[in-house]
Amino acid sequence: MSAELNWFKSSHSSGQGGECLEIALSPTALLIRDSKSPAARTVAVSPAAWSAFLPCVRATGDAARASSG
Repeated sequence: MSAELNWFKSSHSSGQGGECLEIALSPTALLIRDSKSPAARTVAVSPAAWSAFLPCVRATGDAARASSG
């Protein structure tokens, strides 16, 4: 299944072998996998769950940047 999917990394990924996730879109889910272990299991989430998750991540990142600056 993963061979048919277009996996991509975040634009914030350094590309130096760090802790990165890859994302692929399927017709019914957003799939997440570890970029260092692409043959390992993937996590599937619904588009609604992903849409609810992103603002939380953004808010956490904004708060972290504000407290460190």
